[in-house]
Amino acid sequence: MTFRIPMPLQVVVDDVGWWCGEDGHARQEPFRSGIGRTHVPADYAALVSLGRQLGIRPMAAMVLCEWDRANILRRVPSATWMGSRWDNSRWVGAWLDEAAEILRQGAPHVELALHGVGHEYWEGGTFTRAEWHDGNGAMRPRDDLRQHLEAFAAIQAQNGLGPFPESFVPAAFRHAIGDGPAGLAALLGAYGVRRIATPCSVVRAGRTFEHPLFTADENVFTVLQPQAYRYPWLETGVTPVHELAGPLVGTHWPNLLHADPARNEEVVARWVAFLRPYENRADRLLAPDSRACFTQLAHHALAQIAERPGMATIDVSRVRRLAVGGLQDTFAVRIDGQPPPGLTWAGASVAAQRAIAPACHEWRLRVTAANGVATATWPG
Repeated sequence: MTFRIPMPLQVVVDDVGWWCGEDGHARQEPFRSGIGRTHVPADYAALVSLGRQLGIRPMAAMVLCEWDRANILRRVPSATWMGSRWDNSRWVGAWLDEAAEILRQGAPHVELALHGVGHEYWEGGTFTRAEWHDGNGAMRPRDDLRQHLEAFAAIQAQNGLGPFPESFVPAAFRHAIGDGPAGLAALLGAYGVRRIATPCSVVRAGRTFEHPLFTADENVFTVLQPQAYRYPWLETGVTPVHELAGPLVGTHWPNLLHADPARNEEVVARWVAFLRPYENRADRLLAPDSRACFTQLAHHALAQIAERPGMATIDVSRVRRLAVGGLQDTFAVRIDGQPPPGLTWAGASVAAQRAIAPACHEWRLRVTAANGVATATWPG
């Protein structure tokens, strides 16, 4: 019998929110999703379906300019290719109401994350990548980014898309860590963002990380995905096959869709079949949502397990010293096999327990001991 704090797995879907699926970067428009067709409400329903079938909330990284019903982005010229002449009338229609209702009703099965307003940053009609930082990791002007954030919140409100997101995925993954109170993490934190997910290959780091997979930046927990995206960003109909090593499953929206939206569920079914086995392992689990994922990851990486005959201890004191907010107070512990008769916990309360598979059992623990050490004991 081996005690484990399994590595979590969180699905992250980039570039959700476009209605036009055309790659327009050659004429200074966004790359968008690159799917080559108009998006429809069924594309949003596919995300909800994935979450419902797996019992998780995939993180949908939203770009909202094409949800602007009132052309408020005319006041934020750096956010779109049209600048002060912004006109989104082409994409205002009944599909907005239908998709918004899908996302509202599907909120238990999908999490909306901040990705961007227009994804890039325009100056004089010309864009550079990307909206929040440039290619060297230099943050865009702070006052301008405040306008972007306010516009994102306003477009959310226009469409009834709920409160401002607690999670952020940097546009084009241009991001910098360790810029202190003047940096983006501090600005996002003021708007309620508690979690950032980004590939580590394009991050400019100005601080020492607490762990190779994450750092606490201005009280915002930033998770770094070491594994590159496996599938082209505009590829539809993906059949996933690659073993997943890190805590994030990075995808782009088209990867979960079919070229024919009426057949989206065929692609969703492939992803469900691929991801479901990760829930039945002692060393991995599907995170219910990003908050649970980041909490579990912190415990997986920092908690210390010691075992000897008839006893196991789990020390979470290093997790408690992590300077981030918004973590849960419970995490999952799993063992290979069934727990021995008479196993009890001291210094912790059991929020839930279940058999994951014939050879895997899980406790959801809340460590209550002042020293951060939970102890399991059993006879024999």
